[in-house]
Amino acid sequence: MASREPAPEHLALLEKLVGALTARGILTEADLASKKAATERASPAAGAAMVARAWVDPAFRTRLIADGTAACEEFGISLAGNPPLGVLEDTPTLHHLVVCTLCSCYPRVVLGFPPHWYKSSAYRARAVRDPRGVLAEWGTHIPAGMQIRVVDSTADYRWMVLPMRPEGTVGWGEAQLATLLGAEELVGVALPGVLAKT
Repeated sequence: MASREPAPEHLALLEKLVGALTARGILTEADLASKKAATERASPAAGAAMVARAWVDPAFRTRLIADGTAACEEFGISLAGNPPLGVLEDTPTLHHLVVCTLCSCYPRVVLGFPPHWYKSSAYRARAVRDPRGVLAEWGTHIPAGMQIRVVDSTADYRWMVLPMRPEGTVGWGEAQLATLLGAEELVGVALPGVLAKT
């Protein structure tokens, strides 16, 4: 198995680049530390909390759909230096599935690092060609009359799904609702409350 550690020459090059940027005042050590901490904190829990809030707060839901980036900022999540975030609302007649056809563009600030399957060439190709089949392999069966819209996440714009709130959750608080959501639900391969395992 190949080492996951960066090659020494790559580390040396990174050190030189950071040194040049800090020497010119473009970047500070505090900027680097802050960005590193934000990257390490990022996880699907952030996106799940935002969706749970949208399920219980119609005004926030409207703001989240209208401008995902601004809603993130309002939620205390900074997207500074990241592409804008779009939020795709599922409805009784429309289900969204997010894919990055070119590589693995992913809203890391709100979902953490992309799962291995999201980056795989098989998922990237098949999600576009046969979204219903891919979803079925996850145990996600979309009714024949429901449209599936595949949305391409890119380097310029990232996407997250706002799934429909599951039945039987009336009276649940945000924290409990957030437990129904993970990366799979937030990119549309699974439905909240449904085990999406092959």
